[in-house]
Amino acid sequence: MKFVISKNLLSNIITNVSSYIDKKDISSITSHIYIEAKNSNLSIKATDYEIGLTYNIKTLNIESEGAATANGATILNVLKGLKDEDIIVETMNDFLFLRQKKAKFKLPMYNSLDFPEFPSTDDKAKFDINSNLFSRSLKKIMPTIDNNNPNYALNGAFIDPKNGYINLVGTDAKRLGLYKLETNSLNSENSNIIIPKKAISEMQKLNFENAEIYYDDAVFIIKSENFEFYTKLINKKFPDYTRVIPTEFKETITIPRDKFVDGIKTISMICDKMSITIKQNSIVFESLSDDNNEARTEIECETKVINDIVLRISNKYILDFLNSVESNSFELNYNNQESAFVVKTDNLINVIMPTII
Repeated sequence: MKFVISKNLLSNIITNVSSYIDKKDISSITSHIYIEAKNSNLSIKATDYEIGLTYNIKTLNIESEGAATANGATILNVLKGLKDEDIIVETMNDFLFLRQKKAKFKLPMYNSLDFPEFPSTDDKAKFDINSNLFSRSLKKIMPTIDNNNPNYALNGAFIDPKNGYINLVGTDAKRLGLYKLETNSLNSENSNIIIPKKAISEMQKLNFENAEIYYDDAVFIIKSENFEFYTKLINKKFPDYTRVIPTEFKETITIPRDKFVDGIKTISMICDKMSITIKQNSIVFESLSDDNNEARTEIECETKVINDIVLRISNKYILDFLNSVESNSFELNYNNQESAFVVKTDNLINVIMPTII
């Protein structure tokens, strides 16, 4: 195998796929990146068996076809030290060579035939939905997904198709995020699935223009002309999220987003929990802290509440919601200090449990 490629292009691709290599076991072939030059097309892929990514580049200067593997971290370190000029990539005697003018690097390879096969889209159901919109919608609930919950189902986003829309749900047992993605192309007969949080995070880095989505009970695939992404799905039962969302409230008020964010950020300078008191014509933000640090600020806001509303919250939980809000205001639904409250805007809902002092 031998081809010529610009350093910047190769470096960008290797950087993108390096998130997918196995970093725990450097002796494993999944710590390597797979490179194949064939039919005027260069494919570069990486996987840790749970998640994988392939980049395809056409009309490349390929002198001879072939395939190779090399340690992903090593290749990336080499590329960081090279100049922004063309690189010759070549295999010879079971080694991968990278050359740029007088600089030459020799990297050991594993047998490329041992590199894991990526799942095929054959016999997979097609998720007939705008892939860009789907990715942006998942991002809105991503903060509410847990990272390392013993109940493994909570470490992913629950995709729950209904007639005319999809509910995207995440929860860490202290809060719940739900985004209603409206679409006419799906119905309740489509299977629900759980996509791992790591996969959702990596999806945000991809260009979804003209991408197609496929899935079955075990795997989720996004495919475009330039890349192919896959992730294994979480095969666990997601809790009944509908039981967590209150349906009746004593108070419902509309609050300006920007003013509310300013109040929270002021208190967040010294603590990560706060008390928020919503009065008839103002909102008061006060720190909740175990040390002697205190902070207080107040914003003018006409809420028209009869009785004061008191929230005791984790700053991060409410900020995560507000950072996903695109409108100028949001709705607060409230019953009492001990019960979960609901914040919502457009098609996004967050159910947040009060913090324990």
